[in-house]
Amino acid sequence: MTGTRRVRADAERSTARILEAAEGVLAADPNAPLERIADAAGLARATVHRRFANRTALLTALADQLNCRYELAFDEAEAATDDPLALLCELSHRVFALKIANRFALALADTPGPRSLERMTRLFERLHEAGVIATADPAWTRGVCLALLDEVHRLPADSPALGGGDEISARSELFVRALLGALGAQGRDNLRGL
Repeated sequence: MTGTRRVRADAERSTARILEAAEGVLAADPNAPLERIADAAGLARATVHRRFANRTALLTALADQLNCRYELAFDEAEAATDDPLALLCELSHRVFALKIANRFALALADTPGPRSLERMTRLFERLHEAGVIATADPAWTRGVCLALLDEVHRLPADSPALGGGDEISARSELFVRALLGALGAQGRDNLRGL
């Protein structure tokens, strides 16, 4: 049994190395072959092909990994605060950190998975119940949220809209202010301190 666990652990480490290498290689050259990814991971080409039968399987794994990271960001943000507005701010900061660190994978998983969408719906319901936003339609709030996330993410780092400073914080603050404005933020008190 110990030998089986060691093989499984080695396979998991190899898979992690392949995904990490793929993220970097494909960010530089989206058409790079699996062989180049194997070289970057320091693994035999056969190992990459054993873990991922083809390029599509590798790209699917990268998208799944990003969705898992979004779920983890949500978990961590919820652990940090119970206040829905603070949760929105914390979550947006974590999401922009992920977006900046995973630029290539974003093209593969541009929409959060179903569990993340469900959690977003609950967050917007809580924001509405707390009187932070006026809009109650979950499909519309999610759509506005995703569109704004994308638009703020696409801004060049030197955009005047970001106001300089730490890029992740600047993007997060711009996103939260724009989102609250679009969803009918109830009074200036909700925007103070963002």
